[in-house]
Order: sequence, then C-alpha cells, then structure tokens
Amino acid sequence: MSFRIGYGYDVHRLEAGLPLWIGGVKIPHEKGAVGHSDADVLLHAICDALLGAAALGDIGMHFPDSDPAFKGIASTVLLQKTFDLLKVKGYRVGNIDSTVCLQRPRIAPHIAQMRRLIAAHLDVEEDAVSVKATTEEQLGFTGREEGISAHAVALIHPL
Repeated sequence: MSFRIGYGYDVHRLEAGLPLWIGGVKIPHEKGAVGHSDADVLLHAICDALLGAAALGDIGMHFPDSDPAFKGIASTVLLQKTFDLLKVKGYRVGNIDSTVCLQRPRIAPHIAQMRRLIAAHLDVEEDAVSVKATTEEQLGFTGREEGISAHAVALIHPL
C-alpha cells in the first residue's frame, strides 16, 4: 500500500460581531473569523493537508477567494469537494490529526461534535479524526485574541 501524508496550516483574523466556525461547528463567542468563506480555520487546514497529501495543490487553487461562487460558503462544502477530488484521484483518508490555536473560547466541549462531522464528510470512523486545542499561553496574535490558526496532518492511501 502506498501511504501519503500531507500538512495543512491556516490562519484567520478575529473580529467582533462575526460568527466563529471551527470544525463545522458554530461556537458561541463575541468574535468570529474574517474570511471569504465562513472562515473555518480547522476545515481549511484539513483541506490543505488532504490536497497536499494527494499532490493536488492547495485550497486557494481549488476554491479561490477571488471567485464569488465561494463567498460565504460553508467550509463543510469545501471539505466534501476536497474529499471528492481525493476519490477521483483514487485515494481514501486514513486519518487526520489537527490542532486549533486560540486563546478563547475553550472549544473542548465542541470537539466531539467536530470529530463526528469531519469523520462523516471524509467517510472514516470517528476515531480516525483527532482534534486538539491549545491556547499558546497568551503569546503572539492568537494569545492576544487577534486571530486563530490551525494545523493538520492527513494520511491517505489508495482506494
């Protein structure tokens, strides 16, 4: 079997009054992420990890922020489209490991729901999806609550 791995990273600025979507879940918070789509930093990092593993470029290449068709789009749709691209190329997902970096809010109560949603979109068992969170100890732009970032790695293999 020919396993392949990919790495994804994404970052978005936070701004008051916007919705905060992480892992396909709307998180109650006074700030939300700024972006062309729903700005779901976790799903964007996962999409990039999957696309990278399959050598299919990156999320900006497939879903450019210059295209009005993607304005305000749910990142779950982008995740599904990414998964479809993998299947066409003959791959399936082995597992995902990801970390969300933000000072607040605490997302631990929402992680199980995120894992279920991501697993369902990628046609894998829930235990093949790991979502973790860290605060970065009040350091940098995430620590100052100016932004949010996420890292993801993906393992894929032939169908």
